[in-house]
Amino acid sequence: MTETTTFAVRAGDEYAAQLAEFSDEYAEIGRLRAVLDAREARLLAKSAAYADALADTVVPAVYPPAERRALSRRSTCAMLAMATRSSERTVLHATDDAERLVNEAPAVLAALEAGTISGRHARTITDQLREVPTVGRVSFLAEVLPIAERSTVARLKQRAKDLRERLHPESITARAVRSEADRRVEFEPASDGMAWVHLFTTAPIAQGIVERLESAASESRRAGDQRTCGQLQADALAALALTGVTPDDVASNPALPHPIEVQEHIKPTVQITVPALSMAGVSDAPATLDGYGPIDPEVAARIAVNAPSFTRILVQPETGAVLSVGRNQYRVPADLQRAVRLRDGTCRAPGCGRRARACDLDHSVAWQDGGTTDVGNLACLCRHHHRMKHLPGWNLDHQPDGVLDWTTPDGKHHRTAPDPAPF
Repeated sequence: MTETTTFAVRAGDEYAAQLAEFSDEYAEIGRLRAVLDAREARLLAKSAAYADALADTVVPAVYPPAERRALSRRSTCAMLAMATRSSERTVLHATDDAERLVNEAPAVLAALEAGTISGRHARTITDQLREVPTVGRVSFLAEVLPIAERSTVARLKQRAKDLRERLHPESITARAVRSEADRRVEFEPASDGMAWVHLFTTAPIAQGIVERLESAASESRRAGDQRTCGQLQADALAALALTGVTPDDVASNPALPHPIEVQEHIKPTVQITVPALSMAGVSDAPATLDGYGPIDPEVAARIAVNAPSFTRILVQPETGAVLSVGRNQYRVPADLQRAVRLRDGTCRAPGCGRRARACDLDHSVAWQDGGTTDVGNLACLCRHHHRMKHLPGWNLDHQPDGVLDWTTPDGKHHRTAPDPAPF
């Protein structure tokens, strides 16, 4: 063997050894993460059981038993969410998954604790297990766990769905009728002035919508439109929802409206905070669309022209102080309500993002206890946190400048302050 060959072999051995070290450590990190996921599942399931056991003690008897149990659980989940700066909904869902894993799938939990599957594998199994009737769960788990131990999460998800379908004693027709009741539309803000609109509906309707949008986009492309197919499909859906333009219309006039044209048809009740210099045209500082965040001031101006119930809030650009609040809404709220909702923006419970306009205006010190109806004693709380505030162990102290000091049942303290005007 020549010197060059010997060097190449040595270098190859070192390369392989280093890669083996990387892969072994990466696998060990995954195993440790799985162990922690199992530990978390046991903790969440234990906390839920504790909340259920003490529901009649913690929650006033004025509530019916089922509601007492739900309030006790949500109180515990809210406390855990605040302790970790997590979404309360996230903790609630994680608790549901944990109970299913601990109580209904002990073999899956054991595999997670051993590190032979990941937390994502376990969640994939419990997600499908939710839809498997009790009589089929033993067979389902016995077959799906070996698949999880040798498959990727994506592969497991498909195999688990097929297995659930094969073992399910109820017809897909009956399940489809039940699932159809969950149809809905959801709004999800994105970055740079964009957002997602998610439609959850039946598969045939969803497929039909996609096919009509593809047809409209194809007609426009054949007519010479230079927009991409994705852009044309998005614009076709916007035109259909806001102006009534349909793919049938496109067949006779294939020019789809541009988003700027479609925006002229937006007539919502909107609240936009605009820096005064931007409104005067001497600054390009963004406006703020209530419930979304920063948007292009030109877009804000176009919406303002067409919105009959538009509330324009001018703010001083350096300090963010409110200079004026428009009053040309369809229903003009009381000045005090508007001031509190404007200050708070969302529910003032730690971690809750429910928009202020959908919240109750809560007296921090109750009226019957001598509390006053003014900005210094009012805060926006969603209905859930409004009720939870009155449960044993919870306390809310309203400080100057709208600062709220919360005390949770575990004795910990959390503070929320109104967000300053962003511009």
